[in-house]
Amino acid sequence: MAFTDIEVVKGYIRMCNDGWLQGWHERNGGNLTYRLRPEEVEQCRPYLNTLPGGWVKMGVQADNLRGEYFLATGSGKYFRNVTEAPQDNICLLEINDAGDSWRIVWGLEKGGRPTSEFPSHFLNHSVRKAATEGACRVIYHAHPANIIAMTYVLPLTSRDFTRALWQSATECPVVFPGGVGVVPWMVPGGADIAMATSELMKEFDAAVWAHHGLFCSGPDFDITFGLMHTIEKAAEIYVKAMSMGQGIKQTISDDNLRAIAKDFGVTLREEFLD
Repeated sequence: MAFTDIEVVKGYIRMCNDGWLQGWHERNGGNLTYRLRPEEVEQCRPYLNTLPGGWVKMGVQADNLRGEYFLATGSGKYFRNVTEAPQDNICLLEINDAGDSWRIVWGLEKGGRPTSEFPSHFLNHSVRKAATEGACRVIYHAHPANIIAMTYVLPLTSRDFTRALWQSATECPVVFPGGVGVVPWMVPGGADIAMATSELMKEFDAAVWAHHGLFCSGPDFDITFGLMHTIEKAAEIYVKAMSMGQGIKQTISDDNLRAIAKDFGVTLREEFLD
C-alpha cells in the first residue's frame, strides 16, 4: 500500500491523465485541486512527511477552509507526467488555522510549489463550499481550444456564452442549467483574477477565462470532468457550425430550451432566455 493506492488519489491522478488525453493541457498548462473529506485525510495521514514544509502565505484568506487539506498539481509541472511520477508532479497541502497559508505535507519530492493559480482555486473552493453546503470539492482549470476560440468572437458576457452553448447541444441546459460565467482577460495567478472568478462562482458552476481557458467545479471528479467536457464539446459544435461560412440557420429555440428543462426537472436561468 502506498499514498498513490488510496482511492481518492487514484481518482485524482486519473482525472489529470484524462485531461491530458483530451489535449487540454499543453506543456504545463492547467491545474486541478481537490478538497479532501476528513476520512480521506485520515487515509493519507500515515504517508505524510515527517517534517512538513514551511507555511507559505497565499495573499488570500478564507475562514471556511481553515485546517482543510487539498490535492494540487505543481507549478510548472506537466499533466502528462502525473501518471508516471505523481510524487514529483502533485502534492497534498495543509491549510493553516488562520486560513491564509499552505504547507506541503506530501509530494513534489524533487522540489517546487503548488500551482501558481492556487489562490484562485482556494477562493473558488471557499465560495463553492459555501454555495453548495460543502458538497463541492473539485476545482478544475484547463485550456480547451474551442471555448477559448469563442472568447475572440462573442461578447464577453455570461448571457452570450451561455446561450451559444445551450443552443449548441441538447444536453447543455441539463448539465449546466445555471449557465456559465465569463471573466474578462486578466493576468493569471494573482489575487485579482482569483477575486473576479470567485465572485462569478458564487452563481455559476463554471467560468470562462477570456483568451485563456475554463474553470469548472463539482462534487467529484466525474461530474467536474463531465462539465468541462460538455462545455468544450458544445463549443466545438459552435465553432464548426460557424466555420461552415453560412452562419447559424437554425438552432434550439428558447421554447425548446424551456421544454428540455421541464422534462428533465431542471431550472434554467430565465434572464438568459428571450
